[in-house]
Parts: sequence; C-alpha cells; structure tokens
Amino acid sequence: MMKNKLFLFTLFFFSITYYSLGQNQDLTLEKIYSKREFATKGFGPARWLADRIGYTTLELSKKTEGKDIVKYNPETGSRSVLVNAASLIPKGKDKPLEIRNYIWSEDGEKLLIFTNTRRVWRYHTRGDYWVLNLKFGKLQQIGKTLKPTTLQFAKFSPDSKKVAFVSEQNIYVEDLLSEIITPLTVDGGDNIINGTFDWVYEEELNLRDGIRWSPDSKKVAFWQMDTEGIGTFYMINNLDSIYPKLIPIPYPKVGTTNSASKIGVVNIENKKTTWMNIPGDSRNHYLARMDWAHSSDELIIQQLNRAQNTNKVYFADSETGTTKVIHTEKVDTWLDVYDDLDWLDKGNSFTWRSDKTGWLHLY
Repeated sequence: MMKNKLFLFTLFFFSITYYSLGQNQDLTLEKIYSKREFATKGFGPARWLADRIGYTTLELSKKTEGKDIVKYNPETGSRSVLVNAASLIPKGKDKPLEIRNYIWSEDGEKLLIFTNTRRVWRYHTRGDYWVLNLKFGKLQQIGKTLKPTTLQFAKFSPDSKKVAFVSEQNIYVEDLLSEIITPLTVDGGDNIINGTFDWVYEEELNLRDGIRWSPDSKKVAFWQMDTEGIGTFYMINNLDSIYPKLIPIPYPKVGTTNSASKIGVVNIENKKTTWMNIPGDSRNHYLARMDWAHSSDELIIQQLNRAQNTNKVYFADSETGTTKVIHTEKVDTWLDVYDDLDWLDKGNSFTWRSDKTGWLHLY
C-alpha cells in the first residue's frame, strides 16, 4: 500500500513539473502590475438596499464597457441588473463612469457615484461625484463649478434632496433639484481645514471624513483644524519630473505643538455655525469621535487627552454649544477608541465597547 502511494505521489509531482516547464512562461512586472494576471477576483463594493431584501454589487457589463450595478436576493439567489453601465455615460462622452465607490440614497431612488479618484495620504478620498436619478434617468455631476477631482466625502442628506461634500478644505451643500451649490464654510485654506483632517488625526485616530448630516437634514456637524504653529516636515518627490520637489507637510514631532481642533454645527438655511464648548486645551486633546446622538438636537463627542489614556464622552447641544460629560474612561496605559455606538430604547441608551479591564467587553 505504501509503495502504491509513493508511486502515485511521484507520478503526480513529475507531471506537474513537466507541465509547468512546458508552459515556458516568465513572471514579469507587466503581468503582475499592468495585465494583473495574478490579481484575485474582486467582489463589490456591495451595498444593502434600504428594504434589506437584497444587495447590489458591481459586475462587468456584457453590453458595453464599464460595470453594471447588479441586484441579488440572498434568499432566492435571483439576479437582476439594477443600473446598466450605459446609463452612466455622461453627456458628450462615449464611455461610462468608472465606479470607485457608490452609495444609495435613503429613498432608494438615487445613486451617488465616486469616480476619477486621487490618493490623499494612503487612500483614494478625493475625486469627482455624480448622481443618477433612477426614476428619471438623469445623470448629473456634483460640484461641477468647482475644481475637478477636489471633492471629498460626498453624502446624501437623510431626506435624499441634497448632497454635502468637502472641496479644498471647505464644506458645501448642493440642492439636487436646482443644482445650486452653497458654501457652508469659507475660511478653509492654508492653516484652516474644514471637514477633513491633518496628518495626526488620519494617522493616530483613523479619521478622514469630517462631516455629518443631522437626521432632519437641516444641519451639518463638522470638525475644523487649525495647523498654525506646527513644524513643517519636507517630503521629497522624485517621481513627477527630472528635478525633485519638496512637499511641505505640517507634522508635529513628539512634544511639539499639535493642531487645534473644534467641532461646529452649521445650519443649512441661515449658514450660521455654532461651535461646541468643549473644555480643555484644544492643542493637547483630540476630538477623537463625533456623531449625532440619535436626534438633531445633540451630538455625542469623544475627547482624548494627548497621552490617550483618558476618554471623556460629551453630549453637546447643537443649538447652544453647551456640553456635559456623560462618561469618563481612564486607564494607566492607553485607550482604543471605538465608534460603533448603537442607540437603544428610542435614544435613551446606547452600547459601549471598552477594553479598560484588559479584555474587550460590550456594555
């Protein structure tokens, strides 16, 4: 028996070796990076639909270039093309939009497409956005009067009538019916960053998207950073031309000045911004997390000290800016920050993840 197994294994091994040699194929950079012959087959991005009955994903179109958005019912396995690639061809163009990401509106009648993207630090968070109205078949570009490929973090309002986004360190909102673009902040640029973050927040706290719609679609909460006084770190770009270029980046070293950060709520109607009154030195604390607290009246904000071993959780009144501490967590070492709060009992309580005991628990 053992001899038969050894014989079969030897025969299998030499057959594979002979087949491989017979192919006489070289492993090249072109095959790896240009043709992507060895890339794994992708899936998605997948998005659950509002009715929770099915989900959508991207698949190569059989009728034209580009990708269709296909709906699947996981219970029955049924498949249908919800958005064909041909409907994503802008006027005057002959190819459909290349979809980097997409989001459905709450009413399920509109599709927000992220395309023509550029990298910011590690990830592609800058580019162009388009909205497809499935009911009328209308495809419109968001922020089309602004500089191309500068839009970030676009998102539908909960009532599906507007889109808020960031462009060149300012925040805008666009009415989808009138296509009127309204700036919500105008002081962004140089040291002031609205709706997104500096290097430290991206690196330390995994924060990039700094705008949040209120549940009633009437307000936008956002972070503002002030990088004045931070030391400059110069990176060398040797790739774009025959001469290197210096890229200045505000980058605090250990013990040096950090960015100042604060959180504001801007009213869409009157453009008035209310700043949240959060105690503590804004350059020696991090506003690590922020979102609406199950209503359009309050925010819930997590504030870390610079040592990152104390986390204070605040409720903040969106109209007056007054705040109160509702929870404090402190350890001798350092704390992880979690942002997956789930509201229960009609907003009277929420879940809280913590590893303050050395083990991760849900409270």
